[in-house]
Amino acid sequence: MPDVGSRAETGMRTRRSVLGGEHVDRAEASKTEFDADFQSFITETAWGSVWSRPGLTRRERSLITIALLAAGGHADELAMHVRAAANTGASPSDIKETLLHVAVYAGVPAANRAFKIAKRELEGGEVGK
Repeated sequence: MPDVGSRAETGMRTRRSVLGGEHVDRAEASKTEFDADFQSFITETAWGSVWSRPGLTRRERSLITIALLAAGGHADELAMHVRAAANTGASPSDIKETLLHVAVYAGVPAANRAFKIAKRELEGGEVGK
């Protein structure tokens, strides 16, 4: 297992690649003493340990993340990952198919809300272009 410093560096590179530098710069600029440890945890664990692993492509990880966030009803994070999908190679068609799976396995209400969020983000963001 890489050391924490290495995971933090790898995590920040992966986080910037997936979410985009502007998003990460805004998140870093709004970080306070209160949430600094949490932000480090996310960067090291989610981005440095999980998203940076071999075995799945970033596109595949993106679609899995979208499905899980939709199923869990996590609207803000879902919107962020729908926007980020363009950076991972996931297309609007991929997102649609993923949300259809959510409807079957997590329920129509979860998918209905996720489709509304994704539609809004795809129509107004980079992903739909």
